[in-house]
Amino acid sequence: MRNSSVARSISRSPASEPPRPAERSGRAAGSLVFVVDDDASVRKSLDRLLSAAGYRVQTFDSGREFLGRTELPGEDSQCLILDVRMPGINGLELQTSMRNSGSTIPIVFSTGFGDVTSSVRAMKVGAVDFLTKPIDEDELLAAVQRGLALDAETRQLKNMMNTLIQRLGRLTPRERQVFALVVTGMLNKQIAGQLGTCERTIKVHRARIMKKMEAGSVAELVRMAVKLGPAIDPPPVAAAAARTPTPGRLRLT
Repeated sequence: MRNSSVARSISRSPASEPPRPAERSGRAAGSLVFVVDDDASVRKSLDRLLSAAGYRVQTFDSGREFLGRTELPGEDSQCLILDVRMPGINGLELQTSMRNSGSTIPIVFSTGFGDVTSSVRAMKVGAVDFLTKPIDEDELLAAVQRGLALDAETRQLKNMMNTLIQRLGRLTPRERQVFALVVTGMLNKQIAGQLGTCERTIKVHRARIMKKMEAGSVAELVRMAVKLGPAIDPPPVAAAAARTPTPGRLRLT
């Protein structure tokens, strides 16, 4: 344990060594870790520890200052180390505020006054970990890495969903209706009967759907549909048409 005021908040395992940037640079490069703590010595200690591990670090002395920060665009993974007890907005209140605003930044809580109630509440809202001071360096770095990995996964999923939604937006209302039926396993003939049109028309729609959705197979189209969920529901007008089929209508709609 360090012989300074910082030692009261962060401790080092007896067998551990100082983190080496070269060892962690591959997994830490570009990652950003926020530190929110009203104790200047804690902020300084965490800044040094995380910087030595290869992370970019931004520190804040209050939840209000953190919420007022300028958010820069980018795809870097992020994680927040957050003190529980602070003047003004405390850690749990900041967590709630962030989640209500749609923020998904993973949070690692740190506190010198841990209690079961606070810990359970924080974890229920999605905290990565709830660490009690003095915090072991290796334990903290492991929690940060889990948070960054979670954020990277969340960002990847979000980007994938945005891409699928953009592709879905290329479809006409009729194509969306056909899409919703194709992924149920219905054959072209069955879809044609359901929509009151001919099989040839459905084949044309199906080909256009595959191209616009950039799907290489029906199986891939089904996987896209599973990810999109309710977003692929056919528009009301199309659904109404399905209830009142008009055989013989060959026009593409």
